[in-house]
Amino acid sequence: MERMSDSVVLSGQAGAFAHRNRRIGLLGGSFNPAHDGHRYISTVALQRLALDEVWWLVSPQNPLKSERGMASYSRRVAKAREVAAHPRIRVSTIEAELGTRYTADTLGALAVRYPATKFVWLMGADNLIQLPAWRDWSKIFNTVPIAVFARDSYDSKALSSLAAQRFRASRVSASAAKVLADAAPPAWVYLRIRPHPAAATHLRQAGDWTVAT
Repeated sequence: MERMSDSVVLSGQAGAFAHRNRRIGLLGGSFNPAHDGHRYISTVALQRLALDEVWWLVSPQNPLKSERGMASYSRRVAKAREVAAHPRIRVSTIEAELGTRYTADTLGALAVRYPATKFVWLMGADNLIQLPAWRDWSKIFNTVPIAVFARDSYDSKALSSLAAQRFRASRVSASAAKVLADAAPPAWVYLRIRPHPAAATHLRQAGDWTVAT
């Protein structure tokens, strides 16, 4: 299948116009490596949130993770494109293009570049727990709606976390997930979904993914 290049998808006035009023989920991460779990979350998000597309924002270097054990950026992007294999999942190098490393900065830049696009930030329950360690984490809630996907054993801790409690008044019901993209932030939803066994950590530990270029 022919793939539209990231530069065409994500850059310039033509890109901003092409994505006007579209509902786009943003899944950020190191993708070290991308795996079927990422794809599963993305396809669920397309359906449950009534999205037009999901963009995988491959981070050049996650500020909270060591460079040790991290495969090269080009290799991680290539693997993500191989795994995505879906006409409505786009693998993006926008953070490398913008020079951003922090999610709050990336979301701010995307809001400027695509002022008429309806973005939703996608994350797992484990990341909701860790969110207060992210730079300007409250700003993330106030920039875009957020969809949090349940993960085994994380539910109670995630829903009692600092982020969940601070923004508890902004949580919407799962039944309203399909209109989350239309909500004014802060707005977030917690979605319970069928667990998926894939994890990047397990793949690295099993030797299925090495840092060699």
